[in-house]
Amino acid sequence: MIRNILVVMPAADSHRRQLEAAAPGAVFTYASSPAEEDVARADAIVGNIRPELLAHAKNLKLLQLNSAGSNPYLSLPAVCPDARLCCATGAYGLAISEHMMGVLLELMKKLALYRDNQFEGRWQDLGPVTSVYGANVLVVGMGDIGTSFARLCAAFGARVTGVRRRAGEKPDFVESIRTPADLDALLPEADVVFLSLPETPETIGLMSDQRIALMKETAYLLNCGRGSAVDQAALLRAVRAGKLAGAGLDVTTPEPLSQDHPLWREPRIVITPHVSGQYHLTETHNRIVALACRNLRALQSGGPLESEVSFSAGY
Repeated sequence: MIRNILVVMPAADSHRRQLEAAAPGAVFTYASSPAEEDVARADAIVGNIRPELLAHAKNLKLLQLNSAGSNPYLSLPAVCPDARLCCATGAYGLAISEHMMGVLLELMKKLALYRDNQFEGRWQDLGPVTSVYGANVLVVGMGDIGTSFARLCAAFGARVTGVRRRAGEKPDFVESIRTPADLDALLPEADVVFLSLPETPETIGLMSDQRIALMKETAYLLNCGRGSAVDQAALLRAVRAGKLAGAGLDVTTPEPLSQDHPLWREPRIVITPHVSGQYHLTETHNRIVALACRNLRALQSGGPLESEVSFSAGY
């Protein structure tokens, strides 16, 4: 029985009504900065609390994150062995895929360069552009976000190959699903490489100097998972040397990126400050709340939880 639910994520009146309907009879506490006693009392927490507060979560049965990433919370079993952890995977695909498609078009059509020229009042034709139509797009990480991006690319007329841990059934808009073992063979054929990966020992430094060198000089690298997946120094060298057409990064290492970091000043690299997700799109916020409601109901009924995190796998 869930008696006390702590909600630390923003919740409009409509969201509160949905949450409270999902757990009738429970006492809800809404607090963006919860006290230790709030955490200690909670049977379920909705939203990302400060990880250090987990030490007080002795009664916790469910921690429902509002983020897709869960790394800071993987120590939960040490505090509360019976607690279950769910992330918000499934809520962000729409927002992040659209954002990253915008970044890709910005790069392919040189829109950022034209914007720079606008501020200088410079009327200048910057020459040929490229297209998503007919491009070979390699989507590394075929979760909700990667699958959503693959669907957009296919709608634009691209040929899409997906990479995930295990091959298997594929969506009808993807030509094939391959495994990480095939990555080195796939990179030389890709016009766009899209990364949407959690941070694990296997993904840190995935796009190394050697792998970036496998890519076409005309290719683009996009990263919206974790900044640690890309060797940023190698990426910068490749773009500056004309060995890569450009890159779009919504994630970096570290975050925030220091003001004097050279990535900021490379005109063929587009950087956004990890804003493709979060609550910038109202639909994302609504999807997170709906997911939390489904999991609160499932927890009470004994049904399966959605987007449950494996503590051993880390996602």
